[in-house]
Amino acid sequence: MRNHYSITEFLTTAYSLVLTKLFYKKARLIRRPFYIRGKSGLQFDEGLTTGHGCRYDLIGNKSKTLYIGKNCEMGDNVHIVAYEKVQIGDNCLMASKIFISDTNHGDYSNRSEDSSPTSVPKDRPLITKPVSIGSNVWIGENVCVLLGVTIGHGSIIGANSVVNRDIPDNCIAVGSPAKVIKSYNFVSKRWEKISSENITNKQPL
Repeated sequence: MRNHYSITEFLTTAYSLVLTKLFYKKARLIRRPFYIRGKSGLQFDEGLTTGHGCRYDLIGNKSKTLYIGKNCEMGDNVHIVAYEKVQIGDNCLMASKIFISDTNHGDYSNRSEDSSPTSVPKDRPLITKPVSIGSNVWIGENVCVLLGVTIGHGSIIGANSVVNRDIPDNCIAVGSPAKVIKSYNFVSKRWEKISSENITNKQPL
């Protein structure tokens, strides 16, 4: 699809392109405004494209916590929090207003003493668990990906979904919380409604 820019958009894109080549040489285009805290924590491969208003909150102690693969494209206002590790594979496509975080204020897992509701939320201890998003993943508008989640290669996350559990390879998941509704059948070459047989029979990309 070819883009048809207004004069204003053309000028702002040209400005963003100049800054991209100065400060993020491997990227294709980092549109402005772009916010990053802890830049030393970012590692990305060639071809990264972002929309307007993307924000990365990283720990910034020179350890890499956000890894983005080749040729990834993100829409406007994608917010990623990576204090331990968020890894995104190659050729991922993300719509706008997506939130991805490996961090939570407080512990509510019942695995230890949970955070008390009488404590101030911002003062609760930060709990981190790595997030992994495979290659060729397509994430729709307004999706929230929570800490500790793995999204498999080739999977699709429907708009407005909240992903709080692992999604296998080559599946479509929707809802809040997100549930798998289809998986790709490499024999019929179709996305088929989910069954236990399909979900356990993973195929390589």
